Amino acid sequence: MKISAWFKARMRSYGPFVLLLLLLLAGWETAARIGGVPGYILPAPSAVWAALREHAPLLLGTHLPATLTEALLGFALAAVSGTLLGAGMHMFRPLEKALYPLLIVSQTIPMIALSPVFILWFGYSLWSKLAVVLLTSFFPVVVGTFDGLRSGGDMYRELLLTLGAGRRQLLLKTQIPMALPAYFSGLKLCIVYCVVGATIGEWLGGGKGLGYYSRRMAGNLQSAEMFAAILLLALLGMGLFLIIALTERLILKKRGLLS
Repeated sequence: MKISAWFKARMRSYGPFVLLLLLLLAGWETAARIGGVPGYILPAPSAVWAALREHAPLLLGTHLPATLTEALLGFALAAVSGTLLGAGMHMFRPLEKALYPLLIVSQTIPMIALSPVFILWFGYSLWSKLAVVLLTSFFPVVVGTFDGLRSGGDMYRELLLTLGAGRRQLLLKTQIPMALPAYFSGLKLCIVYCVVGATIGEWLGGGKGLGYYSRRMAGNLQSAEMFAAILLLALLGMGLFLIIALTERLILKKRGLLS
């Protein structure tokens, strides 16, 4: 009964999305089958599925693990560095004034222009891809940490100050707990950007990964195989996002910040 109720609740929430997705796939398949769109430009979903099944050992055994490794390592680096930078800027105002403009500038530079620099510095190694992932994804964590700590718990802060609380107690008792929603929003953006950054790094230089595979397939006009890699990238990003979202829900619910 509980499983049935859970399923019905999910269908009420996501039923319109599922219906729209099915309609889009049906229209796409129909257009491809009647010759409305050339197959080398936009293959039918059935052709993409067939390519995914045919190349599953290569895609799932070699390229997907490579991209996942880059994304997870980049996420770890981005989460740690972004958290430390955001907390440091909150606690030390001169650091905020010095770093915040520089962080914004770092996000205005096109990654396609910086990737050759990383390849020059690190070669076609894992480190060049991690540099791309880090620069692509750490900014949301910095902003989420900084804004969450700055705006969280003003009322509780005044109460604790009245009771004689110090800065450390304020940070642990009010600012960090109240900053968690903004912080997790930054993490959810970060994990998605990590997949994007890993793909960009593989496109520009590498010997394995879904980005490398899709670039090679595009060069050979094997569009079904290219879309199969894109499908796996989309599923990878969605899966990692859901893991962070579920972790957020569990932590916020445990702390009483979510009903």
